[in-house]
Amino acid sequence: MINLSQSIPVAMTIAGSDSGGGAGIQADLRTFAFHKVHGTSAITCITAQNTLGVNRVDALLPEAVIAQMQAVAQDIGIQAAKTGMLLNREIIAAVAEQVEQLGITQLVVDPVMVSRTGAQLIDDAAIATLRRSLIPQATIVTPNRYEAQILSGFEIATLTEMQAAAQKIYQLGAKAVLVKGGGMTQALRGVDVWFAGDRLETLTTETIDTPNTHGTGCTLSAAIAANLALGKDPLTATRLAKSYVTTALKYALNIGKGQGPVGHFFPLLENAAPTV
Repeated sequence: MINLSQSIPVAMTIAGSDSGGGAGIQADLRTFAFHKVHGTSAITCITAQNTLGVNRVDALLPEAVIAQMQAVAQDIGIQAAKTGMLLNREIIAAVAEQVEQLGITQLVVDPVMVSRTGAQLIDDAAIATLRRSLIPQATIVTPNRYEAQILSGFEIATLTEMQAAAQKIYQLGAKAVLVKGGGMTQALRGVDVWFAGDRLETLTTETIDTPNTHGTGCTLSAAIAANLALGKDPLTATRLAKSYVTTALKYALNIGKGQGPVGHFFPLLENAAPTV
């Protein structure tokens, strides 16, 4: 008989719900599960979306987000957490306060504020609150190219500029910064830059050519959080997370009429051929 004891690690996703199941808490909880980590959640907003785009977004009250975080922390505990779409200044401020009060010391901040195509998703007041209140508490912050440009204050088109941006963002107080290269072009596509004060690394993996990449950012940050909950150090957690995402991209799901999601359940597929 398998002994499922209280030693099972627990991770929390603090993010929005994706009705299409490709990103947000749905992707995060699947990622936790496939890392053998118990997933919990604090939903910040509800979206009506599919592979073609987002049709509607409804924010939850900050008090509702706080209640979810407190309920889990007071009973089950949280070894690591990740944030995704926090949507507005009030929710960001509430989450930042709870992270501190609940003693969540392993936190991955996916600063969801600009899409991979460059469209800004939250207003300037929310971005300012994110910079001031939440990023300084992060174990790792994982901005994409456009988010890194906002946080660093300069354009990013080269590896040198990615490295400079990572060092600049580090000054906001996070223990480590991962500037993601998914929005970069040509040879830099998928090349990430890691900086943790005394260590600058360029992280590369196999490039997967697929149009079905919905949820990659959520999945990466969730996989990092899962590995932190499992006791991995931040850099190792990040390397393992990148490997997980790369394999999930190989099994990306060609569903819907638009951009399908990555394939989380590849560990369950026996002798299945990748879709790319």
